[in-house]
Amino acid sequence: MLTVKENLKEVLTGGNPDRFIKQFEFMQMIMSVPSCRIKPAIGEEVVNEWGVTVRWPEGQLGSFPVHDADHILLKDVTQWRDYVKAPNVVFPAEAWEKAIADAKAVDHDNQYVTAFIAPGVFELTHYLMGMENALMSFYEEPEAMVELIDYITEFELAYAKELVTYLKPEVIFHHDDWGSQISTFLSPAMFEEFFLPAYKKIYGFYKENGVELIVHHSDSYAATLVPNMIEMGIDIWQGVMTTNDMPKMIKEYGGEITFMGGVHSGIIDHPTWTKEQIEEEFARACRECGKLYFIPGACQGMGVSSFPGVYEASDVAIDKMSKAMF
Repeated sequence: MLTVKENLKEVLTGGNPDRFIKQFEFMQMIMSVPSCRIKPAIGEEVVNEWGVTVRWPEGQLGSFPVHDADHILLKDVTQWRDYVKAPNVVFPAEAWEKAIADAKAVDHDNQYVTAFIAPGVFELTHYLMGMENALMSFYEEPEAMVELIDYITEFELAYAKELVTYLKPEVIFHHDDWGSQISTFLSPAMFEEFFLPAYKKIYGFYKENGVELIVHHSDSYAATLVPNMIEMGIDIWQGVMTTNDMPKMIKEYGGEITFMGGVHSGIIDHPTWTKEQIEEEFARACRECGKLYFIPGACQGMGVSSFPGVYEASDVAIDKMSKAMF
């Protein structure tokens, strides 16, 4: 029986895996890294490290920035230098000791030491100014948007330098949602113009400094961006929704990129979930997508579920399909 990492490499390279990879089993997130991130708990409102007000209302599954007139940080992108100040990412060596110890304790036969990064470059633009303002600014003030994206990119690269110096991650798990369920937020041409250069710098830096795999989360439709994903160095696109034609993408791009997802979290991850529903969804995904260049999972952006038991039941369903198909 192959180790998890051996099995993953067979999946990524079109080899001979002996079972399906189960969701996030190959990544060990090191969450003890020193961080500037300020996040609200359920029911809280905070001002985060960029000066953005973020709120997590009771009864909601996550937090989101507040962009009404009283809270929005950046109202005019041409004035970004006056309002946008990147947080400090340089911490003393002793602040990294817990993370380094946690990385050493990882089961290195089966898991990669993984650094978690969020929000991404696009997400940060709309955190700062709101989604509508951000999207309009790509048309109305493209020069200012390029400047802001360059500034965010330099912030990411500064943090990347600290990560590779102290933690030495083997995998980067990077969040940046690039679309809704049915469309990308930007056309492929605009995405290529504004974001491909930024991510080539960021992911290129990681690859040049010992990172083996780039796993990018975007739980959205993004099939039209896959060529850009490949060019910027993404190895695994995680969060692939069923609105993307996964079998077609695997056939067209398998060998250049691997797709992780295939099950819509909204269908299985809810208060009245059932084992039968979860098994049905994973059976469909595994049979449609096959054994290579595909990792079955829900589109949730971490190895968790919103409702207790769903993630674990999904692992069981994947095991069942491994027995059926391998």
